[in-house]
Amino acid sequence: MTHLPNQLAQVQHLHGELHTQSHARVALVVGRFNSFVVESLVNGALDTLLRHGVAGHNITVVRVPGAWEIPLATARLAQTDKFDAIIALGAVIRGSTPHFDYVAGESAKGLGAIGLDYDLPVINGILTTDSIEQAIERAGTKAGNKGSEAAAVALEMIGVLDQIDALGDDE
Repeated sequence: MTHLPNQLAQVQHLHGELHTQSHARVALVVGRFNSFVVESLVNGALDTLLRHGVAGHNITVVRVPGAWEIPLATARLAQTDKFDAIIALGAVIRGSTPHFDYVAGESAKGLGAIGLDYDLPVINGILTTDSIEQAIERAGTKAGNKGSEAAAVALEMIGVLDQIDALGDDE
């Protein structure tokens, strides 16, 4: 047990920090469906990216019809190898049919696979809510702005991956 404090002091910790990422190249893939909610997410994400130093010319916004189409556009962007992170923004609001389950589940599954396939932070900022009221709350009224939160996660992940990439540089 006497060696434990010395060993703990040597443990290397990597963690994301929300700091200036002026070099970051970020794409937003935005579903137009439910735009009355989604535009608030876009504004929140852009505000967060710009406030944290991402240059406007390093941000690309791609608009697609809805959440179902977001994974395809995200995959095509990932293939270009021009982005450090991609943020998916949309809103799927439950209705009276099972359509919600298919769109929400498949878009989430697709985005997760793209991130792993391309070794790229793909941040799922697609709202999946039971009501319009819940969607509005998550777009900036009571529950914060989930678009802003998604942008913050993207910046943190860029930082963490940069730290991981630099692990062997000190040798």
